[in-house]
Amino acid sequence: MNILRAATFAALSFFLGGQSLSAQDVTLTSPDGAVEITGTLLGFDGEFYRVQTLYGELTVDGSGVTCDGPACPNLMDFVAEVRISGAAGMADVLMPALLDGFALRNGYRVSRKLTDKTHFSYELADSTTGATVARFFFRATTTDEGFADLLANEADIAMSLREIREPESKRGYEAGLGNMSGKNRSRILALNALVPVVAPGNPVKRITASDLSKVFSGKIDNWKMLGGPDAPIARHVPEQESGLLQAIEDRLLKPSGQRLDDDAVFHSQMTSLVSAVQRDPFAIGITTYSSSSAAARLPLAGGCGFAVHATRRGIKTEDYPLTAPMFLYLPARRLPKVARDFLAYTRGPAAQIVIRRAGFVDHSPEEVPVALQGERFANAIARADKDVPLKDLQAVVKRLGNHARLTTTFRFKPGLSALDAQSRSNAQQLARALELGTYDGRELVFVGFSDGEGSAEANGTIALRRATAVKEAVLAAAETVDPSSLNIAVEGFGEALPMACDESAWGRQVNRRVEIWVR
Repeated sequence: MNILRAATFAALSFFLGGQSLSAQDVTLTSPDGAVEITGTLLGFDGEFYRVQTLYGELTVDGSGVTCDGPACPNLMDFVAEVRISGAAGMADVLMPALLDGFALRNGYRVSRKLTDKTHFSYELADSTTGATVARFFFRATTTDEGFADLLANEADIAMSLREIREPESKRGYEAGLGNMSGKNRSRILALNALVPVVAPGNPVKRITASDLSKVFSGKIDNWKMLGGPDAPIARHVPEQESGLLQAIEDRLLKPSGQRLDDDAVFHSQMTSLVSAVQRDPFAIGITTYSSSSAAARLPLAGGCGFAVHATRRGIKTEDYPLTAPMFLYLPARRLPKVARDFLAYTRGPAAQIVIRRAGFVDHSPEEVPVALQGERFANAIARADKDVPLKDLQAVVKRLGNHARLTTTFRFKPGLSALDAQSRSNAQQLARALELGTYDGRELVFVGFSDGEGSAEANGTIALRRATAVKEAVLAAAETVDPSSLNIAVEGFGEALPMACDESAWGRQVNRRVEIWVR
């Protein structure tokens, strides 16, 4: 039996749908009668009971006890129930698509029931017997609401368009959900990106991250300040409580010390935001990569001539800096087996196809040969100077010219040596690939790069150190792999192959990375 910290009385009452606690009382008894546990049934996953007792919350193996009381589940016709709450941007398309794919792969029939504009459910039934196997209940609102439901024990899984924040993580720990910032409490389901968009006829074709933050803070309020017509700028953003707007604040505005202008127009749906921008030649909006195809996407540029586009590969590699991973957050408790099977499915190759067809960016690593990386090599050659001699670029080509770059890339949190969320997910993904033997018989090279601050020699040392640290982290995660059986190398090329301008903080962050090359 695993003892967890108890949730609050109010949260338990809400979770039990307002029923009295006594109506939910159960008694679990061992076969010999020596152990008897009485308490309030919080949940049953088909195998384990969760019971609130005088001693706290207990998780009890159902195979070793008998259950007596009005709340005892029907063990013969058990139907797993899973409650999922949070970002509508995930609930509307992505999660239903994945559930459909999961059901098809496992021989389930699917039926969907719409309760109201924010609530719907999916029922999975055995295709042979017709017996209901599971019900997935969705509440499609905002990231904030998803975390609130998770903390209140009204949801088993939270859908989020941003990382959990420290106060939320602290409250989750106090409520008995475990360390919600830990590596096993969240996973990235799919990838997306924050993309500035304008009307198709707008003459402005690129924008710097610095100018973009000033536009949405109101410090740049006329298109002529960006090289466009003399006209006021209309700003469009996602709704205030959405995870997307919070991601915009965290990734774009706060790093430059800006805050969102009060005159910005808020939208609850990305389709309405894009439509509003399309109709107004003097508007600009920030939407997602998956929702932006109807408008003109502005690449992020720097004064040194680099321009980074929001492409599928650019988002996978985080070469495009405003990535927006889509998270699932899980409490430290056991979910029903069908839910665990579904979560395992979301990481497999079949789910990656579903994710891509739904319009989002999948996790599947792609190999990009040098021949398809001409733009960044050309930019590096154009920027070569006394600090980055041409011979350093030639060394990169000599070492990696017959390799291909994986889209699996590792980047770091601003100002820290810790990997960011997408890179932590990449580490787990690469570790699983090594365990499966995906790269057996091939050379795998961890290649470190740095920004241009400091001397070339120092930057080369830093880059090599980062590449070594990432390699060790991946091998530590690949627990079943014998490192001596792998052909792994580590290289550090410092500032030799920049992805963006070093003149800005976001440019330096993009340049600090560890790439994976294979042959």
